Amino acid sequence: MPVAVKICGLTDAKAIITAVDAGANYLGFNFFRRSPRFLSIETAAELISGLPRRVTPVGLWVDPTDSQIEKTLKVMRLGMLQLHGKETPARVAAIRKKFNLPVMKVIGVASRADVMAASEYQGVADWFLFDAKPIPTASRPGGNAIAFDWPLMKAFNSALPWMLAGGLTAKNVGAAIKESGAMVVDVSSGVETRPSVKSPAKIRAFMKAVRAISG
Repeated sequence: MPVAVKICGLTDAKAIITAVDAGANYLGFNFFRRSPRFLSIETAAELISGLPRRVTPVGLWVDPTDSQIEKTLKVMRLGMLQLHGKETPARVAAIRKKFNLPVMKVIGVASRADVMAASEYQGVADWFLFDAKPIPTASRPGGNAIAFDWPLMKAFNSALPWMLAGGLTAKNVGAAIKESGAMVVDVSSGVETRPSVKSPAKIRAFMKAVRAISG
């Protein structure tokens, strides 16, 4: 079964067209204001409007209010909500119930204990995304081009689907898939020339590397 790909932090139409044409399955749009990849609701709505139905648009927030999510959903179609903050299981459950959309909880990983902590969200989240835990001085919870020890995922047994993120590039994604067992990978900084500027060439190279390892 081919490994699916999510390309996150997209900010311009050219990169989106490249990602879609290359076969990306999920596209991520960032609504966290402190991120260099932040998009206004209006800009995101315009970018998402032309997506084919086979591609799932994912909205990314960090500890959002209901109002923030509600305003976004009024003007665009999202297929999944990604929560990248310190949302508790109760908060994740509340968001899922209120908006009736699949919710993906991001789990920061630096150790096996971090991976196992995802079990707290079983039954309230629909997906997990395992990303490298940021250093204490980091200004944002993800998109920091940091990888974690991929074999840690081998011990994770979950009924829920999950994605692997954190420092992935065309050069290392093959090893990441083999060592973690991931069936979905998520890339942002690994296909950029600088924060928020996606490279069509790097997007194509990443997709080619994934296909080379998984068909």
